[in-house]
Amino acid sequence: MEHTQLTMSEEALTQEVTRQMRIIQKGAASIINEEDLRNKLMRSLRSGAPLTVKLGLDPSAPDIHLGHAVVLRKLRQIQDLGHQIVIIIGDFTGKIGDPTGRSKGRRALSDQEVLINAQTYQEQVFRILDEKKTTVRYNGEWLELLTMEEIIRLASSITVARMLERDDFQNRYTHNIPIGLHEFFYPLMQAYDSVAIHADIELGGTDQTFNILMGRSLQKDQGMEPQVALFMPILEGLDGVEKMSKSLGNYIGVQEEARVMFKKVMEIPDSLILKYFALATDILPEELDQIKKDLEEGQNPKDCKLLLARTITALYHSQEQTLAAEAFFHQAFTNKGIPEDIPELAVTDSAETLRDTIPSLLKEGLIVSGSEFRRLLSQGGVQLDGQKVTDPDTPIHDGDVLKIGKKRFVRLRIRTGSGA
Repeated sequence: MEHTQLTMSEEALTQEVTRQMRIIQKGAASIINEEDLRNKLMRSLRSGAPLTVKLGLDPSAPDIHLGHAVVLRKLRQIQDLGHQIVIIIGDFTGKIGDPTGRSKGRRALSDQEVLINAQTYQEQVFRILDEKKTTVRYNGEWLELLTMEEIIRLASSITVARMLERDDFQNRYTHNIPIGLHEFFYPLMQAYDSVAIHADIELGGTDQTFNILMGRSLQKDQGMEPQVALFMPILEGLDGVEKMSKSLGNYIGVQEEARVMFKKVMEIPDSLILKYFALATDILPEELDQIKKDLEEGQNPKDCKLLLARTITALYHSQEQTLAAEAFFHQAFTNKGIPEDIPELAVTDSAETLRDTIPSLLKEGLIVSGSEFRRLLSQGGVQLDGQKVTDPDTPIHDGDVLKIGKKRFVRLRIRTGSGA
């Protein structure tokens, strides 16, 4: 009887590990390595001690959109499985500057910039993570305490040849673009964070592959069990082609109004429906399987996209706001004869009202003159999101659809000069 009970217990443990593995694997680009992850999960369940799951943030771009949130959503799923999330704010490494993806060295941040960005980042991160179940650390806590002898010993564990395996370093070296010696310390210090907190898992985008794998190497060198590296893919933006980016205007911000968020989700190409469900929502793997099956069996993609828009909007807004956003979408778009495939019009990032769109409308030949546009406004010949407007100072939002006269439609895209 005792043996049977033990067997059932082992079977239950195995089933729980399999369940957690499926949730963690959902949408992941790669895991290094899965067997290590399975063993860590089993040990955690046996002991009752949660795994320590690390995410490092370089506080240089604090405005989060759904592309940034891919990793955060995965962290939330792991958090809901009972594991401990540790967010490491790179106050020390931020003053070095992350060279990832750079053709030249990144400007180091001042102490004040780091602290301001870090605070803004935390405010946005906790729209996704449970603040009460998340530990926030600053890597200056341990990196500022390292002696020169300890730093040299760390540096001796990595070769210059290994550093030059990084694409950005390799490209700059090949094209004779200067590489500061201090830049080599960024991945090394970031890797030491994993040693300092005894990380079991580290998450990041595929663009952080080198940094995260160095964490595994450094842990091994320090005689520790190496962390599992969990890489999440890059999320394409509304254009379905380019990486989601504010500067390209193809983004969905986590702090945008509910109706703007809902409308933008409805704009994504049908080909990205499953990817957005996998990366931008917390649905379970079996639910994703059902949606995939429904699409394969001929369900209208628009119905799936409506579910997607509801699901994503509800993650960042109340149920009432989500329902109101959907009602607005149907009223403004579905029932107003607005075409689904319409050209986009780029306006400057300082544009706040319809009046500010006039230069772009003139440039694209959509209006003859500013006076013509104001005349159309006064006569009810201009619509914004399916609603007639007469005031040139009517506020605009990124993604709004502007109708001029009877047949001219454009979707407004507010471009910014900032990065992703």
